[in-house]
This record gives sequence, C-alpha cells and structure tokens, in this order.
Amino acid sequence: MYSIHMGVPEMNDYWTSLNSRVKSGAASKNEIKQYKLLGKAIKHLAADPRYPGLQTHEISELTNRYGMRVWQSYLSNNTPSAGRIYWVYGPNKDSITIIGIEPHPNDKSNSYKKITLSSLGQEADK
Repeated sequence: MYSIHMGVPEMNDYWTSLNSRVKSGAASKNEIKQYKLLGKAIKHLAADPRYPGLQTHEISELTNRYGMRVWQSYLSNNTPSAGRIYWVYGPNKDSITIIGIEPHPNDKSNSYKKITLSSLGQEADK
C-alpha cells in the first residue's frame, strides 16, 4: 500500500479547494464528477499503481524534462479530453506524489510540451 501525497503548491491547493467545495455543497456538477474520479483513482493508485483501469505508463518526454520518472494514469477512459494524473514515486519508499492533473493531450506532436508539473509535497486526504 502506497501513501499518496499531493505536489505543492498547485496540487495541494487544487485538492484542498475541490475537497472543501464538494463537502460544503458548493461544487459544480463537473467538480463533483472530477472529485469522484480523482478519489477513485487515488484509491486504486494507493493499492496498486499498475491497476489495469488506470492504464499507467511512463511519459518519457516528461521524465527527460524533469529528471525523474514521470508516470501517467487515467482518471477516465474513452471520453474526449479524459483526465490524466501525472505522478512520481517518492518522496519516501512507499509513497506516490501526484504532480499534475490534466485533460488528455489532443495534439500528438506537441502533446506534453504544455504540461507543467508541481514539485513533491504533502500527503493527500485519502
């Protein structure tokens, strides 16, 4: 079992804000959907990063840019602009840090050039 962390500051702020809006009833329909998809993906990621539904694979272009192995897992599949989670192993042996959430890139030739990832950081409320 892996502990899940949110990269800071962007990912931690995003998760905290989304969690707060959903729990207070102020979230939009799309935010609620995103929250459920992300929560489900985090549970699968914590249990097994190779869970088949996540379709986890390394993104070489991001690995080369950031100097550490960057993995991508699906939030949902077979939908236009389906969300993707970008993550790395660490900072500890049995931990994973989510460093980005983005829609699936549409432009195949420059697909990962626009992706900016956060740094390693704090533990998620899972």
